[in-house]
Amino acid sequence: MASAEGGAYSYSLTVFSPSGKLVQIEHALAAVSQGTTSLGIKASNGIVIATEKKSSSILIDDSMIEKVAVVCPNIGIVYSGMGPDFRVLIARARKSAQAYWKVYGEYPPTKVLTQEIATVMQEATQSGGVRPFGVSLLVAGWDIHRGPSLYQVDPSGSFWAWKASAIGKNMVNAKTFLEKRYNDDISLEDAIHTALLTLKEGFEGQMTEKTIEIGVVTVPSVEELQVETLGGGTGRPRPTFRKLSEEEVKDYLAL
Repeated sequence: MASAEGGAYSYSLTVFSPSGKLVQIEHALAAVSQGTTSLGIKASNGIVIATEKKSSSILIDDSMIEKVAVVCPNIGIVYSGMGPDFRVLIARARKSAQAYWKVYGEYPPTKVLTQEIATVMQEATQSGGVRPFGVSLLVAGWDIHRGPSLYQVDPSGSFWAWKASAIGKNMVNAKTFLEKRYNDDISLEDAIHTALLTLKEGFEGQMTEKTIEIGVVTVPSVEELQVETLGGGTGRPRPTFRKLSEEEVKDYLAL
């Protein structure tokens, strides 16, 4: 039977309920809130995105689980919600970034790529025969136009720029914690420690380098910007986003 809140409209994606809601989008947000906690913090000299990386069984090879993904050398994404939906979106994002590179000879600014992803998610809210994507995303990147940027994209296709944000099952407590700890002058190192402390607030079990995944955006120096190519003459820009190795995460957890 249809839900009491949405009535018959809870079955329909493209029809507004009398209260002006698209109930399926609310259901998609509920799917996000059941996902593991992810967060992002914008620092004065970069950005950190972090998430819990848990497997449902000890028999699963957790080295194959990827929740922080590299889109292109200057942009990375972390998600909360349904993994298969994220896999589709990350493939679309990478294809879009490569298409931008072929046309303009550079990778897209963070806002441009975020808009592309948000458009794909929005189209799924007003098309027949589909459902909204059951994920929220945190998109972190650096570009010459805006510097380091952090965006959150929700299943409705809405996106906002944030100084710090959290998504997933513990997002309310995590945002409260971040509001108390955040300041505009925070360094990237302090932001990484704050991210770990925030995740620890709602973490179930032991936090180790195998249960946490972290990605960082660094701001290139003037000298690095003047160097247009990497060694070997590939013509590719110097990467500003990378995922921390398990050894690096272990070192941060030990501090």
